[in-house]
Amino acid sequence: MLKLLCVTAHPDDEVGSFGGTLLKCAQRGIETHVICLTAGTAATHRGGARSDEELAAMRRREFATACMMLKITRGEVLDFPDSKLDRVNFLDPVAALVRRIREIRPQVVATIGSEGAVTAHPDHSMVSLFATAAFHWAGRSNRFVDQIEAGLAPHRAQKLYYTTSDFTLPDRQPISLAPTTTIIEVSADIVETKIKVFGAHASQNPLLPRFETHIRKRGCVERFHLAAAITPRLATVETDLFAGVME
Repeated sequence: MLKLLCVTAHPDDEVGSFGGTLLKCAQRGIETHVICLTAGTAATHRGGARSDEELAAMRRREFATACMMLKITRGEVLDFPDSKLDRVNFLDPVAALVRRIREIRPQVVATIGSEGAVTAHPDHSMVSLFATAAFHWAGRSNRFVDQIEAGLAPHRAQKLYYTTSDFTLPDRQPISLAPTTTIIEVSADIVETKIKVFGAHASQNPLLPRFETHIRKRGCVERFHLAAAITPRLATVETDLFAGVME
């Protein structure tokens, strides 16, 4: 069974850069898993929530709905602090992600680029760093030994991807994007589905027009950068995250 693990920062991050790829993978019979590190309680738009607890519950429900629409096998929202990922103990989220890599045992891990994606959000940058460390350390017997002693075996995912883009946002902080190595073509119908899925994040609906503009600017492709691979190789242009992967 082929498996893809996608690691994000906030509920709704799974849609823009990953949504079409996740849906296409599901259509191919590939297991898809999404781990979201925060419940998004620092959001400007709060959907009428009167407290962080209400907003967290609301955004978890919205995330669950989005996962169903994208046919995601399993989605999980963790409890790390929104907009404060640069202030947590680095090893805590890495340990959580290593545990899930060892449990899920994916061949491919995908996450946000270390620049923070086109929004330059610091949480996005931190998720990239956490997921990268977890990708490498999950396969090592000398990292988080307590998990191994409890019965989890090390697991080496075969490929690590960062999302990337062919445009930047002039009204955001400057970013330097990773070169595109992998282009996933999605249909016009999938583009429309992604817009509908973002709409399922109802608390964030004031952002929907801006989201739709950016998604249509991306067109019928999602772009990735191959950041690491289990087998040394030359960089080539791919059209499949699972190219060269062994089950």
